[in-house]
Amino acid sequence: MLENLISEDRVILDLKSKTKDEVLKELLGVLKLPEEREKIVLDALKKRESIGSTGIGKGIAIPHVRSVVLDDVYLVVGLSKEGVDFDSLDGKPVHLFFLLCAPPQDPGTTYLLTLGKIAQIARKLARRNDYMDIKSPKEFVEYLLKLEEEESE
Repeated sequence: MLENLISEDRVILDLKSKTKDEVLKELLGVLKLPEEREKIVLDALKKRESIGSTGIGKGIAIPHVRSVVLDDVYLVVGLSKEGVDFDSLDGKPVHLFFLLCAPPQDPGTTYLLTLGKIAQIARKLARRNDYMDIKSPKEFVEYLLKLEEEESE
């Protein structure tokens, strides 16, 4: 499932952002949406975060949103070596971000299935931190796909 959504150009191994809003903007910037659409999606992400943080703990966050200005399901992964205060459930900084964005209509339920898959992978990642040593986006994509494969065995 992830192989259809994740690609090297959607992996940032050295997030520069220092705040929650900056992280959301930096991750979203990878999609190269038209400026107005990006602003609408960013506002929706911020609104979602104000309801409750998507920082699930153990250094992982899964910000996600649906927006009418999107025409597909998008996944962006970001890694912050220093960590970012993301109002996580456990109060700890977040190092690994999975940004998931989708349109409201999703006939194949890709958004929900992907959200579930990321949550499963995140549970696995919460028990390890070897992902912090990955050096290239290609290697990171392969790492995630291997974890997904293990998950479905």
